[in-house]
Amino acid sequence: MNKSLSEITPFVGDSMSYLYDGSSNEHLRAGSVYALHLFNEGPGEMEVEGVKYPIERGTLIFLRPGQPHAFHIRPSHPLPSYNLYFDLWDDANPLSPSRSFIHAPDPFVFERLSIELPCDELDRLPSVFSLRAHPHLYDGIAMIARMYSESKFYRSETVNSFLYGWMLSWHNAVNVQHPSDYRIVRLLEYLNSRPEHGQSVEAWSRFCGLKRTYFHELFLRETGMTPKAYHHQLVMKRAAHMLVETDLSITAIAEKLGYPSIHPFSRHFSSFHGTTPSQYRLNPLHRV
Repeated sequence: MNKSLSEITPFVGDSMSYLYDGSSNEHLRAGSVYALHLFNEGPGEMEVEGVKYPIERGTLIFLRPGQPHAFHIRPSHPLPSYNLYFDLWDDANPLSPSRSFIHAPDPFVFERLSIELPCDELDRLPSVFSLRAHPHLYDGIAMIARMYSESKFYRSETVNSFLYGWMLSWHNAVNVQHPSDYRIVRLLEYLNSRPEHGQSVEAWSRFCGLKRTYFHELFLRETGMTPKAYHHQLVMKRAAHMLVETDLSITAIAEKLGYPSIHPFSRHFSSFHGTTPSQYRLNPLHRV
């Protein structure tokens, strides 16, 4: 039966900082467990199953058990990396604390590999991924490595829990669309900081220095939503926060968010959240 990524039971068997310098043990090889390698800088090159990928600052390498790989690093320019070795499906009898490697030209035949269970979500995670646009994930790997080396009590419980959350967060980063055009990114930062300042699409297109038609097309492509729909979502989220975190009346909240009266605000809120503003404020069950 196909598993969900949320069903993993990680066990971190080892964590280490390593300096790749082009030595012979970095040539074609395979390991018996899962591994994550996060490079702090570049350039260099990584080979995974015969495909070569560039290494730059923030490059993450995800290796499965038995997967052939090689590090192509110039001795004149060694590269530091955070390395995590772990199991994902067996925290009761993990292999990662006693991991092993086989180097070519010996055949990659292991007596035992970390357990791999069928999981489409895990299979879709890439072998090479840049974390430069995801600083929280970059910092997360560094934090797990530091916890592993510094924790005196409950080390396994702590690092295993953090790796579990990190894997789910990485899945989100891989599968959720993230805007990349600097003009749209700048506008989104502006809108997120002041969603109550309702403005026209024309004003937003001028903010980006674009003609309205192209702005609308670019915004939709970058976010998957129209500008008005994106802004409406921000306003509704801000309304929810104000209902919970302030003692303002619903009428006052509607006014602060730019509504002429409580009636259209209540209608929009109920349509978006599936409950009325008053029910949302009074009953936590309506906030799910």
